[in-house]
Formats: sequence, structure tokens, C-alpha cells
Amino acid sequence: MSEMIQIYEPGQTPLPHADTTAIGIDLGTTHSVVAISTSASAEAIHDAHGRAIIPSIVHYDGAHIVVGHEARKALAEGEPDVIASIKRLMGRSAEDIIASGEADSYEIDLEKTGMVRVKTAARSVSPVEVSAEVLKHLRRMASDALGRDVTKAVITVPAYFDDAARAATKDAAKLAGLEVLRLINEPTAAALAYGLDENAEGIFAIYDFGGGTFDISILKLETGVFQVLSTAGDTALGGDDMDRAMARRVIDQKRLGTLPPAHFAQLLAACRVAKEALTNGTVTNILWEGEHIPFSRAELESLAEDLINRTLECCDAALRDAGLTPAAITGVVMVGGSTRVPMVKRKVAEFFATTPYDKLDPDLVVALGAALQAEALTVGSDNLLLDVTPLSLGIETMGGIVEKIIYRNSPIPTSVAQEFTTYQDGQTAMKIHVLQGEREKVADCRSLAEFTLSGIPAMVAGAARIKITFNIDADGLLSVAAEELTQGIRAAVDVRPSYGLAFEEIERMLRDSMENAQVDIVERLLIEARVEAERTISEVRNAMVKTPTALRPGEGAMIEAQCARLQTALAGTDRERIDREVHALNAMVGPFAQARMDHAIAGALSGKNVEEV
Repeated sequence: MSEMIQIYEPGQTPLPHADTTAIGIDLGTTHSVVAISTSASAEAIHDAHGRAIIPSIVHYDGAHIVVGHEARKALAEGEPDVIASIKRLMGRSAEDIIASGEADSYEIDLEKTGMVRVKTAARSVSPVEVSAEVLKHLRRMASDALGRDVTKAVITVPAYFDDAARAATKDAAKLAGLEVLRLINEPTAAALAYGLDENAEGIFAIYDFGGGTFDISILKLETGVFQVLSTAGDTALGGDDMDRAMARRVIDQKRLGTLPPAHFAQLLAACRVAKEALTNGTVTNILWEGEHIPFSRAELESLAEDLINRTLECCDAALRDAGLTPAAITGVVMVGGSTRVPMVKRKVAEFFATTPYDKLDPDLVVALGAALQAEALTVGSDNLLLDVTPLSLGIETMGGIVEKIIYRNSPIPTSVAQEFTTYQDGQTAMKIHVLQGEREKVADCRSLAEFTLSGIPAMVAGAARIKITFNIDADGLLSVAAEELTQGIRAAVDVRPSYGLAFEEIERMLRDSMENAQVDIVERLLIEARVEAERTISEVRNAMVKTPTALRPGEGAMIEAQCARLQTALAGTDRERIDREVHALNAMVGPFAQARMDHAIAGALSGKNVEEV
């Protein structure tokens, strides 16, 4: 495929079918790229200065907003109100950012709630607004090069972006005047760019180490069908962390203490330049505030080793989820600028015991794949993408437990429906609480949304039929609907949380689910036993109130005494005792239930002759 990848520059004759072809955008943490594809030939688009790689940096310069290389220059010069690496903040709260230690290069607006906002001189801006400025810049580049106004795009996101971060990306595109045809996972886009959809078959690992995020996806390819077997990653791990480690080394050596955010950001930019120089060289200088601070590749590798090892831990987790070993991998595709670091290439080759694919520019490859997918969606293609959801999704049921409806690593897009019922007699409404996570209890999972289905016909508990449908679209965005099947009453919600999960939360959820699996199951069974016991007590007592004449002398007192014994058992944690007392209660009320049935039949037949019956 590499021989079909070109660079498209302004001034050339517009591409054929340009009026129907959408663009592909890699909205990266450090750099962004826009590309286009016609006749399955992917081309990166240059700006007016011949540059295809655009820094994902925005400078709020008074009334003017500057994006890209000019903004990077302002950052290097220590100008205020320059925002870089905003993708790391997408879909996250201020609390997330501060807790992770990433707030040192941003002035966080602590007065705002929900999604984090960064202060500038004029106002505070959200990651959505900053990303929209980058997307506007890329859209203008494409429009200038193609000689028409571009309005449609395929945009790439990390495979491990949660629902909030994906929704934030679509919101940014909307602000930029772009219709998103599809959000495509970055690893899958890279596989498309390498032409793995054409003739390759086998299992491939897509190792995507960018400026701010890391993804590993295990893809199974069969005749143009991409099936993601598993994903793992870290949305707060990337080349930026190497820059931060270098900057902190300088701060410690120079005993500089705490730097203001603008100065720290300037130092980060200088460290990034030095890190890039160490790709081919063994020594360089960090040029900062007139000083030439020596820095070697050996120093960089000592700082980066733990970060790289964290990526390999993710690789190991993805392989375990897919039920595979490194020996099962047909090939490894290297994606993202951080894969240029020699130590990264070396360690990945050792882990998978194979030489990785790296013939394409790792900074361009994702955008090229997005452009190929954009062409496929507008012109038509045989390739099929089957991605997966990173965490399980479900709803709260009685007792504060989670009923999973869509399980982790389920292929998407998908739609799964499950029927539920009412808990109380005469119940006319049901609250639907949507949750994300791997644990059994609501308290251990993350709340995504709540809505209420009202107008349920009043009937006895357990008689209503409520169908709840979870739908995840091709972009990985979730909607949930509830429908009462007898009357057709319906309620629904598009799940759009105000901020998303940091990777640490996702990683913690997965780790906790494994470490506490046995405890969770025992707790779930205890909760279910308690719920069933309470329902039984309620039904028995209601029945005695409604039909006291069906009780034999002294029977009511015996049943009530057994209910009391069951309630005593409920106060403890012995599930087997609860089950025994429930069984005893059911056995005790057997004659009473039969008498109630006889009374009901006698009442129904009262006054009728044999012929009428």
C-alpha cells in the first residue's frame, strides 16, 4: 500500500470525484494530519507552506486564534494562553486532571464543573472548543487544497476512548462545521493504511504510541473483514510523559522549584525537540532560556523505560483478553510518533519476537487510514470494521446490583435487548440507571445516565414486561431505550456524560473486577437472596390481608412467626440460612395458597349451573 500514498499540495489540479469524497483526520495529541483518498490511493494534504504535520496547539492571542506551527512558535517563546496536548483532557473532569498530576502545564478553571476547562486571558475554554479550532484549521487546509468546501470527515480516536471522550470529539467536529461519517479507532485506521484489508489474513497487533495516548489492539483479518479481538491501552500515556520526565529532570538538576504553567509548557516544548533529536543522535542539548542543557539518549532511555514497560503490560493484557500469546501474532504495526524512539522499537520487537512493520511514516499512517475509510463510506468498499467496546454496560436492579447487558470486548456496532419486570404490585414507573464497569455492585461501577419509564399499567409484581435495549453505534456511542410491551410506552436516552473515564479508572475497574471476582459473586448471591426473601415476605403478608378467611385457625400466627424468623436471617450474611428460611416459609404457606385458590374458584363459580361451566 505504501507506494500508493502521496502528498497532495495546494495548486495541483483538484482530485477526481473531489465533490463526493470525504476527508480523513487524525486528531492527535501532539500533531494532527488531514488526508484524502480516491481510487484507494491515500494522500496526506499539505498546508500553504508545504507542511503535512500540524501541531495540535492553539494560541488564544487576544481576539485572534492561531493554530499549528505559529502556535507552537508562540509556545516555544513562552507566550501566555497557548494550549497544547488538549486531547489528553478530552471528556475528563478537573478532578481527573489534578489527581493525575497533568495540571502543571494548564491553568485549570476550578470554578467550572463537569468537563475540565482551561483558563485563557479572555475566558476559559473546554477541550471541545480547543479541538474544534484544530479541526477548523485542518478543514481549511483541505478546502484550500481541494478547491471546495469540505463538510464531511472520518475522524480517528484512541481505541480506549470512552463514551464521553468520543462524544466530545464529535462535538468538536460539529463546532468546526464537519459532519462525522464515522469515528474510527486509530489502530484500525493504521491497519487500513498498511493495506492489511486487501490480502493479509491472520492476527495482527497494532501498537499505537502517540504523544498523549497509547493503544494496543489485536485484530483478526479475514478477506477484508477487521475483527477487533481485544483492546487495551492508556489514554494518559504517551510521548508527552517522556517530555515531562525530561522537564522534571531539568527542574531537579537546576533546583528550579515549581514553574508557572506557561514556563513549564515552554520547557516541555524544548524537551520535545531534544527528544526528537535523540531519535538519530546519542547526545543533544535542551535549548531553554538561553541555556544549552546537555541530554543523552541513555538519560532518555532511563526515564522512558518504565513508560515503555507500561505499554508492554497493556500488550500482555490485550493478548490475555484475546486468549493468545505473542507467538500467535502474524505481525505488529507501529503507529504514532513515539514509536520513533529507538528503545520503543527494540522492546516491541523483543516482546513479540518479530520485526515490526514501520515502513510508513508513523505520524501520517492513521490519517491515511481514515481517508481510506472516508472513501469507503462515500464511494463504497468491501472492507468491514468490527471494533469492540472496552467496558461492560448494564443497569441497576433491586438490591443495588448490576445486570450486564453488553459485555466488555463485545463487537460494535451492536444492539442488545433484555426483558425486565416490576418489583411491586401496582408499580407504574421504573427508573433506569445505566452503568459501566466490571463489578457486580452499583457502588463499584460508574454511573452513566438515569431516566424514567412512566405510564406502566398497574398490575401485580412480575407481570409487566419491560424491554430495555442498549445500542452502541459504529462510533462507539451508547443509547438506551425502555419499552413497556403491552401498551408500547417508551422512553430513551442518549448517554452523554459530562466527562469521561480517565484510563486509571478503566484500568482500576478491570483490575478490581479480577481481584474481587469471588467476593463480588458471593455478595451478589447474598443480595439476590435478600431481594427474593423480602419479595416473598411482602407477597405472603399481602395475601393474608386480602384473604384472611382462607387461613385456618392459628395458621396466620405460625406464618407470621416464620416471616419474623426470615427477617432475622436477613439481618445477617448467611445466604444458606436465608434460603432455608425462605424454603420453610414457602412450605408453610402451601396449604394457605391452596385454600386461596379454592376460595377464588368457588367465588368464580358461585351462582352458575353445570351447563354454564
